[in-house]
Amino acid sequence: MDIDLDLANRLGFPRPQYTAVERERRWLCRYIPQERIVSTEAITDLYVTGSRLRLREARPVGEGTPRLRLTRKADVDRHTRLITSIYLPEDEFAILASSLPGSRIRKLRHRLDAIDGVTMSVDEFQGELAGLLLAEAEFENPEHLALFSAPDFVAREVTDDPRFTGGCLVRHGIPT
Repeated sequence: MDIDLDLANRLGFPRPQYTAVERERRWLCRYIPQERIVSTEAITDLYVTGSRLRLREARPVGEGTPRLRLTRKADVDRHTRLITSIYLPEDEFAILASSLPGSRIRKLRHRLDAIDGVTMSVDEFQGELAGLLLAEAEFENPEHLALFSAPDFVAREVTDDPRFTGGCLVRHGIPT
């Protein structure tokens, strides 16, 4: 892990071997580039009240194995966060999903062909957030993050706008 270990400890991640570093940028999208979609998942996120925890149900549209997990994230800076997850079987996931307090977001996540070697996805929000299209790109290192040019299907970058994080969207809806 290339994050300061004292900072990680202060954020509640004392064991670096169980922590991943996530580097990403986010954009509002004009449209979904259908020709680039390689897979789609139906995702339901439960943001647990009073915590940094998220319970995610990600089920492939079509065939595939669902990914069910409890995740904790903490921001290091506007592009970087620490993340740890526990993957769960269906029965344990169902117990948590029915007993944890919180608010849910539903979306379709369209995973795209890599763009300039960068993994991207477009989230197509459902329900109260319908109409919101948000692209994310994940990066291996800060250099790739800084050098990446936004693709033509995005409208504007919102990485620096915390209103477009899942936790804020679930509490406050689509920013105006």
